[in-house]
Amino acid sequence: MNRLDDHRTLVTGAASGIGRATVLRLLAEGATVVGADIAADGLAQVREQAGERGLAERLTTLEINIGDEDSVAAGVESAVTSLGGLDSLVNAAGILRASHTDQTSLAQWNQIIGVNLTGTFLMVRAALPALLANHRSTIVNFSSTSAAFAHPYMAAYAASKGGIQSFTHALALEFAGKGLRAVCVAPGSIKSGITDATGGYVPADADWSLFAKLSPILPTELESGGAGMGDPTAVAGVIAMLVSEDGAFITGTEIRIDGGTHA
Repeated sequence: MNRLDDHRTLVTGAASGIGRATVLRLLAEGATVVGADIAADGLAQVREQAGERGLAERLTTLEINIGDEDSVAAGVESAVTSLGGLDSLVNAAGILRASHTDQTSLAQWNQIIGVNLTGTFLMVRAALPALLANHRSTIVNFSSTSAAFAHPYMAAYAASKGGIQSFTHALALEFAGKGLRAVCVAPGSIKSGITDATGGYVPADADWSLFAKLSPILPTELESGGAGMGDPTAVAGVIAMLVSEDGAFITGTEIRIDGGTHA
């Protein structure tokens, strides 16, 4: 018997990177999953990969724009109906943009905060009624090592992830008595679509020496932008633990997964 048999979960950011790895890991452990993302082509790829592993019958994919209130409301309703309820929500969707802080436009700031922080709030708010219908349920939100450690040219991104951490602590306390656990994962140095694109966002006149301490101390086989990176499956395994009974006494905290980058 798998530890996630009969478990119903909704995962955002399912089209790529850590979100996709999480969908595949949860399916492998027996869960029934709705994978949501704004990228239809990426969702098609995760369906294909699930099919190759014989897991497709427990996967439904759904297009959701987490930065749009109406899209979130309709998408979560559809997911809950498809699953027949909801046991966990994994908010892996997010965006990264980098710039000199004094050159960051208000539009860019609002975009990053709107997708990462407000989008996480919208997903949680929409999913709470279904989650609280259970005697035990879990929310896993995505922070980042940038919330606690300096990452150059990423002030808006860091602010959004710090807000997610604070939001998660508040959720954990508010709903603990109703059986809901709320936890953050804080990935760093994990290869994903975001890390692959980071080089294109960093200002042309960036001081690359500021990135010197942003490398894992554990050996890695993957790279992104010339830096060593961990596999997204490293985060997916932690998420599988958190939404299972193995994580039953974990709430209101962050788990940093960075290969010792910030040891």
